[in-house]
Amino acid sequence: MTAEPLSQDLYAVPGGEAAPHREWWRGAVIYQVYPRSFADTNGDGIGDLPGITAHLGHVASLGVDGVWLSPFFTSPMKDFGYDVADYVGIDPIFGTMEDFDRLVARAHELGLKVIIDQVYSHTSDLHDWFQESRQDRTNPKADWFVWADARPEGSPPSNWQSVFGGPAWTWDARRHQYYMHNFLKEQPQLNVRNAEVQEALLGVARFWLDRGVDGFRCDALNFSMHDPALTDNPPVLTPGKRTRSFDFQHHDHNQSHPDILTFLTRLRQTTDSYDGDRFLVAEVGGEKANEEMKLYTEGADRLHSAYGFLYLYADKLTTDLVDRGPAMWPGTEGEGWPSWSFSNHDAPRALSRWAEGRDPKAFAEMALLLLMCLRGNVFVYQGEELGLPQAEVPFERLVDPEAIANWPDTLGRDGARTPMPWKSDNGFAGFSEHEPWLPVDPRHRALAVEVQEKDPNSTLHLARRLIALRHSHPALRTGAMTMLKDAGELLLFRREGDGETLLCAFNLGHDPIAWTPPAGWSVVEAVNQPDARSGQLAPMAGLIFSGPTG
Repeated sequence: MTAEPLSQDLYAVPGGEAAPHREWWRGAVIYQVYPRSFADTNGDGIGDLPGITAHLGHVASLGVDGVWLSPFFTSPMKDFGYDVADYVGIDPIFGTMEDFDRLVARAHELGLKVIIDQVYSHTSDLHDWFQESRQDRTNPKADWFVWADARPEGSPPSNWQSVFGGPAWTWDARRHQYYMHNFLKEQPQLNVRNAEVQEALLGVARFWLDRGVDGFRCDALNFSMHDPALTDNPPVLTPGKRTRSFDFQHHDHNQSHPDILTFLTRLRQTTDSYDGDRFLVAEVGGEKANEEMKLYTEGADRLHSAYGFLYLYADKLTTDLVDRGPAMWPGTEGEGWPSWSFSNHDAPRALSRWAEGRDPKAFAEMALLLLMCLRGNVFVYQGEELGLPQAEVPFERLVDPEAIANWPDTLGRDGARTPMPWKSDNGFAGFSEHEPWLPVDPRHRALAVEVQEKDPNSTLHLARRLIALRHSHPALRTGAMTMLKDAGELLLFRREGDGETLLCAFNLGHDPIAWTPPAGWSVVEAVNQPDARSGQLAPMAGLIFSGPTG
């Protein structure tokens, strides 16, 4: 295919310039650690806090600004830590509070900020709050969770469905009522509209801020409040394959209530009362994610940033998909700041979703360059710097309830959560001395950190170079992003800021594209493209040019 050279035929997506005081998180690169799968030091096959601390040198060597830790709180692990039984306790499988304090201290010594998860929409059914709430309808915590009477015929109070399948209501014989759960039945819904619940959650935030954390990633935030009238959700009438009962409804009433905004203001006030630039980022998914991410970050009294599942759930990387990202965040007055990720613990790894049979190393490296070129914060998921594909996990080894429920229709989440490969010749890839909770994919051994450290042409070394590139160019970190009119699989955009202009060009396709960069522009970075001025852009090539000066 061919495409016209760069011209002025474009549509603009403006973005804000960096303020005189640049917050550390604005344009940051943050590395996500899934604690169960990072490194095991006590031989139980499950990663732990000392294991993270021992490998923070690797994280810091990437040049990232901070580390985000998925839950390590006390939990029965029905949803692997997102079912919290004690918000201010460390689950023994991960270590102790002293281990956590050492982790934070070491991270700060290395210049890394520490972000931790906060789960404000639900708890574990073993949490003391829920155990008290379910006793009767008059106890002090009776209204701390969402309870409702049955309909006259005994059915649930509404037609709402759980993300993990089946009704979002479970009958409790002690209270003779249903309790709500947007996820597993073991994850009862908190009544976050209750002022006492809000105070308790803000107390949790203060507990961790007092221990030195630099911010929070707020899990499933748009699920934290619902329509108190319990109005039925309308059905989805458009045709299409649905793998979950949850997908048969528009989620107009079981989530996303406007009262969430008031709580976010209180959370922001809490974090702002601490010294330093504390950072708040929301996870927001669902049909209204674009609208809600903007609402949750609008103005100076809500969250700093939000991310959704635009890239995480996409089954193909296209120019149209990339275009949609900056179009969602045009940089208007009072707008928040976006965050992006291609892979995380909740989605199959991008390499396996997007490579479509192409060379996995080449594709992983192009994707890393593209991620570093996006306007906003970017999250790098553990193993992404190694170019890991989605691990193959046999059915008998699956543990994720979502993966089991939807097998074999989806890749599931277990394949993105397998152990981090540190060594190639160790029995369990250097993750543990014993059988890990999820198997090590044999393909991951050849991509282990130890192997790639020795290879100057490895994805790991390129990842360090690309992260350093983002930091060294203000236009990439905080500048405006202007999407240039593309042609098919040729993706072109400009990044501008602090007096510099960069042109970014990518071939997202399988075949070469005839394209020549404009005269007078110099090459800043090239991936999968030996000759930037050959007249052809190779498949999976990524190029960055610097504009003429003077």
